[in-house]
Amino acid sequence: MAVYSMTGYASGQQSLSTGVAASGQDARASVQGRLGLEIRSVNSRFLDLSLRLSEDLRQHEPALRELLQGRLKRGKVELRAGLESTQADAVREPTARLLQRLSALQDSVRSWLPEAPALSVADVLRLGASEEAPHADLGPALQALARQAIDDLVAAREREGTRLATMLLGHLQQLRALAEQARPLVPQLVEQQRARFLERWNEAMGLADGTATPEAAQDRALTEATAFAIRIDVAEELTRLAAHLDEIERLITKGGEIGKRLDFLIQELHREANTLGSKSAALELTRISVDMKVLIEQMREQVQNIE
Repeated sequence: MAVYSMTGYASGQQSLSTGVAASGQDARASVQGRLGLEIRSVNSRFLDLSLRLSEDLRQHEPALRELLQGRLKRGKVELRAGLESTQADAVREPTARLLQRLSALQDSVRSWLPEAPALSVADVLRLGASEEAPHADLGPALQALARQAIDDLVAAREREGTRLATMLLGHLQQLRALAEQARPLVPQLVEQQRARFLERWNEAMGLADGTATPEAAQDRALTEATAFAIRIDVAEELTRLAAHLDEIERLITKGGEIGKRLDFLIQELHREANTLGSKSAALELTRISVDMKVLIEQMREQVQNIE
């Protein structure tokens, strides 16, 4: 299964001509224009839909929401759709019956509101066009266009998800390499510290005029070295870090809806890297911890975009 990003864009247009069925009528509406639709999506914790439809398409919002919810699981998604008419220059001549109705309605309104302005020619033409034009059912055309745009959006999100997965797998390899660099450092540090303790106790013995035995000095040095080893031991952190890296790789290989689980695992990686740095007793181990945290932060930013 693929890894999907929550970032994507898709758009589509469809030219309309005569022959669109008029809703509730046997006649067919004469619709000429271009139906346009675009979808944008960015990352979000949940599926957040925002539909911006022109007035003549607003009745189809529930159907469009159902299409989006059936294909997308997470992301802030904005869908825009509108109908651009190509009949702007075509003027429908009002009928005598319509003019009589408008005149009667105007007289009725002005009998109650004497100061109401008279209807202009533009008002009459606009009212006549809305009165006589049948209401075309654009639902089938809109849904077909929406399905195609959603398919294109999902494909775009899949391409972006593949890129993110490749980047994350590369970062996993770098983190494993850093962990391997850190693993042999702890025994070396413990041995160096034990040698320092022995050297200091030998010096102290020389100043004590034989009041301390060599065995006691060596035992004390070993005790101090052991306490130091326990204090800087990062074996558990490295083991947990390796387990988290394996689980992240498994999820990326599996694909699907993995964004939230990856986000949790990234937090756990950051915790282990922080502990590694806090236990550091050498500049080299500190450098490894810092490099790990830089890589993990880069992964966190990208994981936020995965569905």
